[in-house]
Amino acid sequence: MKLKYILPILFISIFAVSCSSDDNDSETNEIEGLTLVQELTNATHTIELYNATGEFLTGYNVISIRVKDNVSNAYVENASITWNPVMQMTNMSHSCPKSAIVKDSGKTTVYEGFIIYQMANLDGSGWSLTVDYTINGEAYSATDTITVMQAEKQNVTSFTGSDNTRYIIALLQPQTPKIAINDMVVGLYKMESMMSFPVVEDYTITLDPRMPGMGNHSSPNNTDLTYNSINGLYYGDLSLTMTGYWVLNLKLLNTQNEVLKGEDVTTDNIQSSLYLELEF
Repeated sequence: MKLKYILPILFISIFAVSCSSDDNDSETNEIEGLTLVQELTNATHTIELYNATGEFLTGYNVISIRVKDNVSNAYVENASITWNPVMQMTNMSHSCPKSAIVKDSGKTTVYEGFIIYQMANLDGSGWSLTVDYTINGEAYSATDTITVMQAEKQNVTSFTGSDNTRYIIALLQPQTPKIAINDMVVGLYKMESMMSFPVVEDYTITLDPRMPGMGNHSSPNNTDLTYNSINGLYYGDLSLTMTGYWVLNLKLLNTQNEVLKGEDVTTDNIQSSLYLELEF
């Protein structure tokens, strides 16, 4: 075959491969680095739930959502989405702290939010998740049971303060601790009702990290956690001087600096009753 015929054929082949690759990359990039956890379905749509690990755990769960049309297999770009996680227990049911759902920055079909599960599934009970959404003014809903596994370390704790209010504290950051001063972020919520867990504003959470396996030593340059009104979370500095198991001893103080839960760590009291854990 002469060269003048070979070149057009090669050009067409390369162009076709390039177009196909670009299309696939465009779709793949929307969920790159994420793993499908579960799908919720109804007659019209499939709700895809993704995160980094492929499972739901107690504590802080960042969840990415896509809504797929069951007929066209196209992903919806203009949905308004809310959700309601519910734990069905033997004689009661309750929800948990959760964020609003917003479009993931820079993506066209992916929405994102977080849920803080304060307990794992129990025998005879379990979590369900309802996703309500609106597309072009029409309302839809999808519900299914989900599995929440127990995290290895205590990254969330639920307790009653001295003011008889039920609170939940969850560790959001650091997710990948390092030997350094880490940005520490926690969420603080109160149980207003069995289904309502609003953010608690303007409290203080004191921090005293210790290593029980190393003489219960602490570390320098930690700072207590204070409220950030922009995103409703609490921020502080967590100094980790070596790898291993750490107990993050906490005290919760209200706006009058009254201690609602937790104690100082002393020679006679090696751990606060209010704490979180991490190991790296």
